[in-house]
Amino acid sequence: MTNREKAQQLDPDFVVMAYCNGYFPMADPQTYAVSWYSPNPRAIIPLDNFKVPRSLKQRIRKRVFEIRIDTSFEEVIRRCSERDETWISEDIIRVYSVLHKRGLAHSVESWRGDALAGGLYGVAINGAFFGESMFSKQSDASKIALVHLVDYLNTRRFRLLDTQYINEHISQFGAVEISRSSYLSLLSEALHTETQFRDRPDDCPEDI
Repeated sequence: MTNREKAQQLDPDFVVMAYCNGYFPMADPQTYAVSWYSPNPRAIIPLDNFKVPRSLKQRIRKRVFEIRIDTSFEEVIRRCSERDETWISEDIIRVYSVLHKRGLAHSVESWRGDALAGGLYGVAINGAFFGESMFSKQSDASKIALVHLVDYLNTRRFRLLDTQYINEHISQFGAVEISRSSYLSLLSEALHTETQFRDRPDDCPEDI
């Protein structure tokens, strides 16, 4: 039995409850055992202060990529896992695929012809979107998917875009770090916002 198979299996309902209480799962790259995280500070991208670099705006105007939503969710999450060390285990893929079928996990994809050039995935619960990972096979593909995601979230009246940790890649878009208490306050507000990522019923259990 492999380490992937030995790792404790996740329960989709528990994962949803964890998000609703400020936690998210990551698997150890060697053992694939899952741990739960609630970082302090926490990184978010303010939806009302999203910044798009000028060079990226020019690239978007050229319409190099076609943006699609939820057409190849499993392919996106598997592409995100294709790195030397990954926290995206087979069990993570299984659970998020279940959440996708339930209308809770989503992918935003950049296509060039018949090729998936880049994209991202995350979990949407009421007015909160929890960004998980992104990948690019072609220049700017994941960045353009992110720009489309933010436009889409604003259209759907979302209140929170959680990016968990901050890095140089998302800092250019206006990502900031806030305290855990501030994050939990924003999370509560978002979870009480009546909206959906798509026109499917979402469910958020009260307690973990």
